[in-house]
Amino acid sequence: MTTKLVIVGLPGSGKTTVFNALTQSDVATGGFSGQDEAHVAVVKVPDERLDLLTEMFNPQRKVPADIHYVDVGGLSKGMAEKGLSGQLLGNLSQGDALVHVVRAFEDDNLPHPDGSVDAVRDIETINLELMFSDLGIVEKRIERLTAQIPKFKGTEREVNERELALMHLLKEKLEADIPLREVVGDLEPEDQKTLRGFALLTSKPLLILLNVSESQLGEESAALVERARDQFARPGVEVDALCGQIEMEIGQLSDEDAAVFLADLGIDESSRARVIRLSFGLLGLIPFFTVGPDECRAWTITRGTVAVDAAAEIHTDISRGFIRAEVVSYDDMIAAGSMAEVKKAGKFRREGKTYVVESGDIINYLFNV
Repeated sequence: MTTKLVIVGLPGSGKTTVFNALTQSDVATGGFSGQDEAHVAVVKVPDERLDLLTEMFNPQRKVPADIHYVDVGGLSKGMAEKGLSGQLLGNLSQGDALVHVVRAFEDDNLPHPDGSVDAVRDIETINLELMFSDLGIVEKRIERLTAQIPKFKGTEREVNERELALMHLLKEKLEADIPLREVVGDLEPEDQKTLRGFALLTSKPLLILLNVSESQLGEESAALVERARDQFARPGVEVDALCGQIEMEIGQLSDEDAAVFLADLGIDESSRARVIRLSFGLLGLIPFFTVGPDECRAWTITRGTVAVDAAAEIHTDISRGFIRAEVVSYDDMIAAGSMAEVKKAGKFRREGKTYVVESGDIINYLFNV
């Protein structure tokens, strides 16, 4: 499963610095030469469970789950109302979620475009830009449907009239400053499918990421996050903070030097690892594991996936020829210490096609094609 999180933000927010920090890339910071550019990198999702399973089974290789981060040109106030370029809108639309990098740091050498640093104001600005972009698309669709519906008859007319009713509902919500991610759950499955086809920006999960300075780490950054959560946390929205500059510098160090650097700062874990895990969870994703002497691997599925569909992530033949899934929970495996002890303890389960896979399940599939 390929998943993309698109990083957005106002100019000077430190978007590309955060991209470098999360992906351990070395992209030049300081602005894009064009709004249509995009930087893409694949990131391995840190998971202590996979680390422990790898120690237990000592395979030839370890394969973590991964996600993609995409860094696009900065958005600016009023852009969406004028109309985003096709390529920029395409990059944004193709994301499974958005990461809004918000400037919370002061820097006299990098003046804020609006003259002052105000994280709440900037969050509201980008939220409004995303709303305007969606509203423009919905209004154009309403115009088109209204013009073409009289030409249709029967089932085709009914389908278009249903979509028109959906578009009017979306327009009403957007004009009331309600992001579409808060609407999706109340729609019928057919309307949800239609909405997904438009990839509207406010329908996507959102991570608001406050970019703080080193001096703000600790109580000040925690207070900033709490304030932003109070105002903006909703279903499908998460809020966190990191120091993009520090995390970018850590990402260029060896593991040993990075550990020393973190210890000097009094930090147990880099914010990078936490934010990556938060990104993964924001998408409603969970891993299940396959283990053995060749490899220990994390496979990515959506929460609520049944065993036969999860099998297709490994190979479609396994799903097509599914016989059963042999399942051990991660906690049971760690408590027992080995597969043999798991079986002795009676924690080895045989599950059918409709078993809902849990995060951290260790699964061996039996199949026949």
